[in-house]
Amino acid sequence: MASSLAVQSSPTPTASFFMSSSSLSRCSFAHTSLSFNGPRSRMAPRNTIKCDISEPLNFGNGKPTIPVLNDRTLPKFLEYPRVGKTVSRKDIRLKLFSGTANPSLSQEIARYMGLELGKINIKRFADGEIYVKLQESVRGCDVFLLQPTCPPANENLMELLIMIDACRRASAKNITAVIPYFGYARADRKTQGRESIAAKLVANLITEAGANRILACDLHSGQSMGYFDIPVDHVYGQPVILDYLASKRICSSDLVVVSPDVGGVARARAFAKKLSDAPLAIVDKRRHGHNVAEVMNLIGDVKGKVAVMVDDMIDTAGTIAKGAALLHEEGAREVYACCTHAVFSPPAIERLSSGLFQEVIITNTIPVAEKNYFPQLTVLSVANLLGETIWRVHDDCSVSSIFQ
Repeated sequence: MASSLAVQSSPTPTASFFMSSSSLSRCSFAHTSLSFNGPRSRMAPRNTIKCDISEPLNFGNGKPTIPVLNDRTLPKFLEYPRVGKTVSRKDIRLKLFSGTANPSLSQEIARYMGLELGKINIKRFADGEIYVKLQESVRGCDVFLLQPTCPPANENLMELLIMIDACRRASAKNITAVIPYFGYARADRKTQGRESIAAKLVANLITEAGANRILACDLHSGQSMGYFDIPVDHVYGQPVILDYLASKRICSSDLVVVSPDVGGVARARAFAKKLSDAPLAIVDKRRHGHNVAEVMNLIGDVKGKVAVMVDDMIDTAGTIAKGAALLHEEGAREVYACCTHAVFSPPAIERLSSGLFQEVIITNTIPVAEKNYFPQLTVLSVANLLGETIWRVHDDCSVSSIFQ
């Protein structure tokens, strides 16, 4: 992989998110900076930025006040937990194994946790079949398997299932499938007759393979959690993106959060609330008949403002690109695109790099191919967020308190 690119320095972020000091013993994230804290993984993608969570500055009515866009105060950042510290005898029972879908993210998670990835042999036979062998004992262990089911979705899903089966047959005590990107999540309902609900089918496959728990990041729809008959810990990538946006020092009065479609309104509203309760706008798409061009209307005011478009994923970028064009027509000064999952199916790169966006902000739940980098792209790491969540699951601590 190519060497990492130099990243220009930015002002120190003024944001802090979701955790109160009373709920933190080991459960804090380090200061966000535009460079890696500690050695970079040899497999880490270029132009990747660590964005972590910090302690709230002030409290009002018993709740943290989040001065996302306040230039007057700076947060007091805390140290990395666990890193450089001795791992207790109890924690030897925690094992991390990485699939082949996103090894660089797995390395970052292990580094944050102060652990080594477990030894595992994964290979393909000449006929395409997948072979998995654990090269160390997991008997009685708390095992976490790191594997997004991103493209090629079927290959990566099957690999995950075989990894789960190998751990189950090796007498692992608990098996948690850590799925940063859950493929087939968009097939969560029937929109026409005689369609499959593939999200439910995949949930059944993972459960039957032997997983005891799922840890997923930004599922396409919340109801997908109900498809699993085992516990699901749903992690949100918002804190990472919000922390980075805070470093942009954009005046809160200039901001407007935009949902690219009606279905994403709840997600955009939650995002806007964390940005000092910024105003919300919605792109409404309607087709008035067959073979009639789609009509796009904007609900809300964006004239002279910095528009931040928020979605869970960018696939072909058709919806978000059309929405950005409409925002420019309505007088938006700048347009930012933010999403957790960068699927980037063609022709996404052409659309995103066409000049419509000031910046396209994504996370590394899905590895970005070298050919898909373009000047406006910024990749943020969710490794610390996932690593902290894994520790909390292992230690039987609250996960939801991270986001409160």
